[in-house]
Amino acid sequence: MGEQLSDNHALTNTDEEHFVRELILNLGEYPSYYAHMRPANLAGPAAGELCVPRSLEAQELTRRLRDGEWVVDLRNRVAFADDHLAGVVSFEYADGASFTTFLGWVLPWGEPLTLVGTRNDVTNAVRDLSRIGVDSPDVALGNGPEQVAPGAPTTSYPRLDWHGMLADRTQDDVVLDVRRTDEYTASHVDGAVNIPVHELLGRVDELPDVRLLVHCASGYRAGVGASLLQRVGRDVVHVDALSAAAAAAGVPLTTWVDGGVSRARGA
Repeated sequence: MGEQLSDNHALTNTDEEHFVRELILNLGEYPSYYAHMRPANLAGPAAGELCVPRSLEAQELTRRLRDGEWVVDLRNRVAFADDHLAGVVSFEYADGASFTTFLGWVLPWGEPLTLVGTRNDVTNAVRDLSRIGVDSPDVALGNGPEQVAPGAPTTSYPRLDWHGMLADRTQDDVVLDVRRTDEYTASHVDGAVNIPVHELLGRVDELPDVRLLVHCASGYRAGVGASLLQRVGRDVVHVDALSAAAAAAGVPLTTWVDGGVSRARGA
């Protein structure tokens, strides 16, 4: 409490206008689903519906994919890249925070949603989504395409680390950085295009019709982005690597240093 009394601006800043101005200046981007949570919170809690519904039949799941509905694969991004149902998107249920934040931020609000995964992952996902107002999604239980929709069309895409990207990249490829704009500004791969993953659905037409090497800070958002782009017919590679390891791998970077731009060729 003593530390808060001396350091917390809410308790030490007596100029209200200055406090508000500083607070607003330090606000970053926030998930779009916050706009939907506010009226829900004001209305008060409703009875939660957390039970897992009956699993969809393979024929119904296939129909939903054919009709372009949002179907989310909860498996880890490594398994997803190797083999998945054509038309699904990847939101790995690695932990509740990343999954809930990015699914609620990226996918259109209020549209029909189907979760595909093991009973344990689906149970956890249903619970976590209810916390942001996404209630009662449908489910298809199983671990992989052959368990949930045998015989349905499947696809895959390459998954590389930084060394693999450098070895595989051609002059026509475009590196797509799906991190937030502030992350990109601080440091990015030379020549990379930046579209944050939460803006990707609305900005796909800005990307050239070439192979896209998709990366982020850890690999999670890149997995989401690669799956979204493949769903609309783009040729993608998932660069599943830590951005902090890019320089050591020899990746040329542009970095903002002391008010200016510095270019490094990597270690």
